[in-house]
Amino acid sequence: MAKTLEEVVSEIKNRLDIVEVVSEQVILKKNGNHYWGLCPFHKEKTPSFSVNPQLGIYKCFGCGEGGDALSFIMKTKNMDFMDVIKDLAQKYGIEMPVTFKKSEGTKDLKEQMMQACEKAAMFYHDLLINHKSQEIKEATEYLTERSISREIIDKFMLGLAPKNYTTLYDVLKKDFSDEVLEKAGLILQTKEKKGYIDRFRGRIIIPIQNENGEFVAFGARALSSEQSPKYLNSADSLIYNKSRLLYGLYTAKDAIKAEDGVILMEGYFDVISAQAHGVENVVGVCGTALTSDHIKLLSRYTKSRKIYLSFDTDSAGQKATNRGATIIREAFSGLGNIKQFDESYISTSDDKYSCEIRVVCPPEGKDPDEFIRTVGAETFKQIVENAPLLIDFQINSILKHKKEYKTPQEKVQFVKDFIPVLLEINNEIIRSEYIKMVADAIGVNDKSLESEIRKAARLNSLQQVEDKEVKQIVTKNVSILEKTQKNLLSVFFVADSHFSFAQINEMIDNSYFSDETLINVKSTIDKLICTVNNVKELIEQLYTAYIENPEIQQVLTDLINIAETFTNLSPEDFQSVIEENINRINRCRWEDEKEKMRNLYKNADEDDTEALKIQMQLRDKINNRIKSEKIND
Repeated sequence: MAKTLEEVVSEIKNRLDIVEVVSEQVILKKNGNHYWGLCPFHKEKTPSFSVNPQLGIYKCFGCGEGGDALSFIMKTKNMDFMDVIKDLAQKYGIEMPVTFKKSEGTKDLKEQMMQACEKAAMFYHDLLINHKSQEIKEATEYLTERSISREIIDKFMLGLAPKNYTTLYDVLKKDFSDEVLEKAGLILQTKEKKGYIDRFRGRIIIPIQNENGEFVAFGARALSSEQSPKYLNSADSLIYNKSRLLYGLYTAKDAIKAEDGVILMEGYFDVISAQAHGVENVVGVCGTALTSDHIKLLSRYTKSRKIYLSFDTDSAGQKATNRGATIIREAFSGLGNIKQFDESYISTSDDKYSCEIRVVCPPEGKDPDEFIRTVGAETFKQIVENAPLLIDFQINSILKHKKEYKTPQEKVQFVKDFIPVLLEINNEIIRSEYIKMVADAIGVNDKSLESEIRKAARLNSLQQVEDKEVKQIVTKNVSILEKTQKNLLSVFFVADSHFSFAQINEMIDNSYFSDETLINVKSTIDKLICTVNNVKELIEQLYTAYIENPEIQQVLTDLINIAETFTNLSPEDFQSVIEENINRINRCRWEDEKEKMRNLYKNADEDDTEALKIQMQLRDKINNRIKSEKIND
């Protein structure tokens, strides 16, 4: 057991991977030694957010935010330092110091809520498989009609919530408080507020697990046609956020990694049917629309970011496909091109695309669950293997309506439907090929269609310029003196320096710094350099020291990034960098002092004898400093 909080923090930091931590919130793409993505702290279209895995830090060159893995968690989740440490200690099985232990007999609310959900899932499941009643018979018949066997029921812990109002509540209230059960979404207060009733009644229960396998929520399917809605889902809670959780991910994540691709479906039973019949890299949204957080979550499991959209084939499903595609495109915006042409070509990079979107369209027009049950999983796998790219799906979907447009005026309107799709193609050669194909298919001149595309592209470019001007981030102007002082202090963070911390410290006197923050940081470095062995340890210690001060952490990140410009220098050049910055600081200070002297000289009253003396003294001082400066130069 760690004896001190510092030891706990150190052990947690050793476990944290900055890329994994940031990837929970930001889709990252490797470029050189760094990873890049769209900043989570301000809106941007071009990635300026950088992650340095070697030093364990992140930095946005757009808004200036920066820090280490702990500060990223604190900022993105709006948590204070101790809450983050307690959560991570629990996650990694690290025992907290005695002084920070919770009092005996009390448990974390989130932990109790998950335990209550787990017991509820076990209760519902046991009721379905081990008891007999008319309700259970109806539920079993429904599941059998959907080709859901006992093996599938066990794998997905399917269960039954009885019609009685308090069956689950009567069981769980022995172990959990009303507050825990209500916040976990298992019970509701009666209208008269005189007691509690079960939230789910007379429904087939589908337990929902997070990516770690913990039970956090439920989906409930009505057994009777009179029940409304057909599906009742748990509300968001402390342990469940439907916009950030995908059904089936816990059982699918290994297959997603192995297949290097994921199939997205809409319904619970779509996912259950697919996984149960051997299509294992399948997940579903939990009663909500696809979100950018869902895509960020998935991007951590598929390196090539190959995403198949397999929604229902009705009009609502088609709309969901187009909405989903838009969300995916936005999530990967700025990280490179989305794959837009089905061909192989030579590339210097293994990561040719930011992502690949394909659409699964079973020919019979059935939803995924029905198709797999009636036609078979092997046929479905073949359809997935031959699934068209998003752009081909979109164009084919529009072309299906070409018979509806016959007159020239109607064709003009028809052409407008293709323009947004064709504008998504960034490669000019590929776009021209698609333009020829579409023009031929709808019977228009390809040059005319290309002209319309170019007009639309110009308008889009003008709009983007206007948006950029309106939303441009105003960055803080940093004086030359402050920049130079930062340059000087940054040499402590040069990883491959030939000098020890003590040697660098001898060359850099504290008097060179006038900025209060930099003085503060330099003072802390002075204390730490006797106890740390390398730059990475120094960085970790400094971020921990300033964990409650995000402004200083931001300055630290600036210093670390500046230090990268001084890498791979010879000992002579490294020493020259220090000397040049010291000389520049001295010159900046002397310029400030001269300006103050000139102002005093101008403001002196020439009729006053004492003032004239001051003037002469100031003149002599200026002349002496100028002579001294010339000698040094």
